[in-house]
Amino acid sequence: MSGSENDPGRLTYAGGYDAVLRQMEGRRDPFTFQDDEALPPGDCDLKSLRSEIVGALPVALKKSKSTFGYKCRELNEEFYGRPRLCYLNGLLIANLRRRDQPPQCAPLFRRIWAEEHAFMLSQLDARWLVSSVTTFADHGATEAQRRVGHALTVLFSTMKLYETERLFSGHAPDEPFPWRRKTSNALPLQMDPYAVTGGGLDVNMLGRLWDDAAGDEVIAPLAHHLLRALNADGRNVFRRLRLMREARQEGRAAPAPGVDFERDPQFDRHAVPVPGALAKAPPSWGVVATVKAPLDQIARFAAWHRELGAERVTLYLDAPETAQTGWLAGRDWLQVIPCDEAHWTRLGRRPKMHQLRQAANVQDAYDHAGTAWLAHVDVDEFLLPAGPLSDVLAAAPGEAALVHLHPVEMLAEPAPSDTRRFKTTARMAGQHKRVLQRLYPTFGEHLRGGYVSHLEGKVIARTGLAGVSPGIHFLNWKGKPATNRVIPQGSYVGHAHAPDFDSFMAHLPYRMHHGSYRKRENTDFRLADVIDFLQQQEGPGALAGFFEEVCTATPRLVADLDKSGMLVTREMPFDALVAKHFGGPPPEGA
Repeated sequence: MSGSENDPGRLTYAGGYDAVLRQMEGRRDPFTFQDDEALPPGDCDLKSLRSEIVGALPVALKKSKSTFGYKCRELNEEFYGRPRLCYLNGLLIANLRRRDQPPQCAPLFRRIWAEEHAFMLSQLDARWLVSSVTTFADHGATEAQRRVGHALTVLFSTMKLYETERLFSGHAPDEPFPWRRKTSNALPLQMDPYAVTGGGLDVNMLGRLWDDAAGDEVIAPLAHHLLRALNADGRNVFRRLRLMREARQEGRAAPAPGVDFERDPQFDRHAVPVPGALAKAPPSWGVVATVKAPLDQIARFAAWHRELGAERVTLYLDAPETAQTGWLAGRDWLQVIPCDEAHWTRLGRRPKMHQLRQAANVQDAYDHAGTAWLAHVDVDEFLLPAGPLSDVLAAAPGEAALVHLHPVEMLAEPAPSDTRRFKTTARMAGQHKRVLQRLYPTFGEHLRGGYVSHLEGKVIARTGLAGVSPGIHFLNWKGKPATNRVIPQGSYVGHAHAPDFDSFMAHLPYRMHHGSYRKRENTDFRLADVIDFLQQQEGPGALAGFFEEVCTATPRLVADLDKSGMLVTREMPFDALVAKHFGGPPPEGA
């Protein structure tokens, strides 16, 4: 935060929250009563008030100079000819919005909704139902009543603010917005935009409200009635977002204009200059990887990206084998570069660290790229665009130097399947990090984002930019990561980091000492500490339990991820794609 929060000239509410509170409190002065004025007693007969109809006011109330008398006249006019119980409910709400009120006021209000909720729901319009449920925020008898009342107060008050602003936009309340954003400005307070196609913020918010209300028999009928009404009303942001999402999924929106980008809030801070000619280039793209893996895994990687539309797949074989090189060779779309002595002589020297060899190879690929864009990923990573990747890249702003993809982590499937499921982080779904403790009850609080692999994502860089050096997770310029990046919503890089338990265990020693699991600093109890503890204290079976809870597509985890908006599913028929692009599977053991 900057010093602007203390600069009166830059505040929305001059005087800060002291002034806000003074204004709020000024509206809450208690009602004044004349000697003969009072609310009904707390034990009054509610059933008789159902049949009693509001008629003319008594003469005394018509002439009353009290603020209570004024409110009675106002409500009498509104409820004239309707049941007196509705009038009484309104009068109680008006009193309860003040700082002080007669002692029977709150208990009588709660009695109405405990004993006569069915009648009230049949008689009151939505405006008075909202007023009633929000009154529970300050005057509920239980913690659940107060919590639900506060939550619905925020929901309905926020809806009233933004729907009022919408009146000035020219859009009808039931009209979904077009897919193309008219601005890429960042959201306030560094918030991430809601992911329209895959986000779970809306259902998680409304579902939580429904569940909380269900725990209290007094507020549940009223709260559930209003949430059902909201679901049935087509004139709100939830319905508009649903229509946008459906149009996108059904292909009714043009692919390129429909790309929904999140713009880096630091976009202009360290931006690589993008020449106009590069910004207008056709969106051809390629992918590069430094690989050291069995040939069948390499073939799946190459075939997947060729099927997506890659014009070139470049593979740097970190430990070249004649059998692999020979089987892969001979395809114009596939460039195979053995990282042998001649290769490293050409580039200068062979770095000892694998990460530095990756960096040297991707720089070489970038310098000789024959496509407008170049994606740098690992052999266990797969681009997962929401639509044709060329359309996504074509829609990127001309001043963007790179498209950044958030990572999703592949779950191990209990049985062989072409359907692959990935999990997102809590943040990507608009969830609070405490959801991780529900998803992964034993280990969630020790995992960054709920992952065992990286959270940084991968880059598709615009090629031809002067002075840049593509890295593993970033595009560097003048010694710092370039900030003129955009993130397409609904597109990811899928990381098959631990596709099965045997693979997880085979890579564990390297990852603990040299790779992504190693602990780089003295931080809290994290993944490396969890694995150390399980290995040393719990025995061999403990790691299998860890893998099942965190990394396996169990029915419970899949259902919970889906409910939380944190599940991504893709059809990935690897065997069929390898057969299509290579003519058949590679020889076993290569």
